[in-house]
Amino acid sequence: MASNASPRSPLKRALITSLKIGLYGLVIGVVAVVVAVAVAMSQLPDFKDLQSRNNLGQTVRVYGADGSLLVSMGPIYGDWLPYDQIPEVMKDAIISVEDKRFRHHPGVDPIGIIRALGVRAQKGKWRQGASTITQQLARNIFLTNRRTFGRKAKEGILALALERRFTKDQILELYLNREYFGGGAYGIDAASKRFFGHSARTLSLSEAAIIAGLVKAPSNYSPTADVDAAKDRAAVVIQVMRENGTITPEQAAEAQPAEVKIVTVQKQNSMRYFTDWVLPQLDTLIDVQGQPIDVWTTLDPNMQKLADQVINANAPDGAQGALVAIDRDGAVRAMIGGKDYVSSIYNRATEAQRQPGSSFKLFVYLAALEAGHKPDDMVQTSFSLNGWSPRNEGHVLPDTISLRQAFAESINTVSARLGQEVGYGTVADMAQRLGITSKIGNNPAITLGSSEVRLVDMTRAYAVIANKGVAVVPYGIKRVTTAKGDLLYQQQAADSRVLVSPWVAAEMTDLMQTAVLSGTGRAAQIGRPVAGKTGTTTSNKDGWFLGFSSGLTTGIWMGRDDSKAVGGLQGGRAPARAFHDFMIKAVANRPVENFDVQVKAPDWQEEPDNEAWFGGPDNGQAPQQGQFVDENGNPLPPDQQPQPQGPLADQPEQSRPAPRGPAPPPRADEMDGNGPPPNQRLDQQWLDRAIGRDRPRRPRPPPPPTSDTGDSVERRPMAPQP
Repeated sequence: MASNASPRSPLKRALITSLKIGLYGLVIGVVAVVVAVAVAMSQLPDFKDLQSRNNLGQTVRVYGADGSLLVSMGPIYGDWLPYDQIPEVMKDAIISVEDKRFRHHPGVDPIGIIRALGVRAQKGKWRQGASTITQQLARNIFLTNRRTFGRKAKEGILALALERRFTKDQILELYLNREYFGGGAYGIDAASKRFFGHSARTLSLSEAAIIAGLVKAPSNYSPTADVDAAKDRAAVVIQVMRENGTITPEQAAEAQPAEVKIVTVQKQNSMRYFTDWVLPQLDTLIDVQGQPIDVWTTLDPNMQKLADQVINANAPDGAQGALVAIDRDGAVRAMIGGKDYVSSIYNRATEAQRQPGSSFKLFVYLAALEAGHKPDDMVQTSFSLNGWSPRNEGHVLPDTISLRQAFAESINTVSARLGQEVGYGTVADMAQRLGITSKIGNNPAITLGSSEVRLVDMTRAYAVIANKGVAVVPYGIKRVTTAKGDLLYQQQAADSRVLVSPWVAAEMTDLMQTAVLSGTGRAAQIGRPVAGKTGTTTSNKDGWFLGFSSGLTTGIWMGRDDSKAVGGLQGGRAPARAFHDFMIKAVANRPVENFDVQVKAPDWQEEPDNEAWFGGPDNGQAPQQGQFVDENGNPLPPDQQPQPQGPLADQPEQSRPAPRGPAPPPRADEMDGNGPPPNQRLDQQWLDRAIGRDRPRRPRPPPPPTSDTGDSVERRPMAPQP
């Protein structure tokens, strides 16, 4: 019997087959998603672990001496706000603009996905996102921002897992405390403090709208990038909140985002020279990883701004400039490493090594004063060594001149003569003693500043003289704390080592003050006591001025990075004028301090004969042969008599010279380059050991064919020394 059922058409069969395949695929897909979500749930950290934000990097906030924020590096964090401490206006604002169905979807929003696909089909491009708050949280914690379908699939799986593992309130708490809101701020509390200067616990509707509006494009809408754009975006957020019914029309009308005050942060341009110098020092001061830290520095923002202005105003066209200002305790108050940090991050104040010219004469004259010279001593102005004689540009000199006048007018031949007299190794040792860290030559040319130095080191050396011979160590970090205020590091008291005797520092100050009053540094006068020195190198390649007043020492350098000549650049011109413009305002609120240039020198410096070396006046108790005496001339008791040492220790007592005290150092006219006369050598050796100067002197190689123009010398070939 034939069947009455009509056979199915091929099209119908294909349709049924497709529906079955689709249904099977859907079932398999659902099962796969369920399995994937289950696996993801099992691997999710617990809520407490997700509250940690250490994986975002370490925040370093740098503050100036006045407590102002100079720069914030790395992510900025605030307090973690529990859900019940987050203002309702903040919750409503973020839900309204980012995910208005947040309370109803399972982690992904099917309606949003369909809408995004429709826009894609209509526009031909992805114009609208469909990520929920939960998806954004999953991406921020576990994934990257790569725009791929694979990443979106993982994001959806993780979002579903998060919704199964945590409550909506927990998810919103995590999101608001971890999301990036621009300006380096992660979390609403960091954003509120960064932009408004207060905790997120007290956010107003307008402030909450500004923060919520940043999520779409933090870089574009951040108040640190574009204040007007941030406030305009906030107005849109308030309108959306009104349309969604989370605020009333009256509340929307009362909100005025345009009137919100945004906290401004100091511009980072020139200050970055300073922060680039101090922040690497943290590795040697503390050992803290991950947690945010606050670095409290010595930088005075007002002085820094002033320093930036005077360098840019005075440095010649095509030349760079650098400045370092150090307080009496070593605190660095200002540091400029160049005209513009954005165009050049090279810090010429701390890294560049340049010839200092006549400013290096500080060490020559210090060595001479320490050897017994006085500021009013007369010295010969002529000098020649194996055919080499420095030139004194613009000077017609008498046969002799005082040290004071020679220093003030930067007479090169006198500096060369003094360097030969005290020894070039002694000059180099003096420079290193006062903090010069670069390599110093050991030849006649160093007396005119041929060895390259750093500005920060030179400023430190001059600060030692301002500090009456006591060591000064530049520092920029006062203390380091955690974000909660726990102390991690505290700057210790200043170094109190005496590097040069107070009377030597006083005499040096006397010379430097004369250089400003009547010498090459007259342009640096500021209407109060100033001591300083100019420096100019060959062909005007470098110009220097270093000096101090009222406890502040400032060093200035100008020149080209390629070391080419700069027309008209001399230490007594642009650098001295920059010093004047900076110091006259920098010390304006400090008390006027007169220099103490009358510090009493030791007796052997004051007395014209050898009597002072043998104690006080005769009191009738003449010491016996071989006895030592005290400071009043009285013989020391037998148990206090020092035992002979050195090459004469084994000689019979009667053959030893009477040790009545050290002999005075030889006079300049007794020095012939071969040391003191034979009858003084033993006592001189004893004196050297007593004051710690028994190190062997450096050899004296022939000088190179270079020299400082010194405020101006010429280069002449030199014959080798015999």
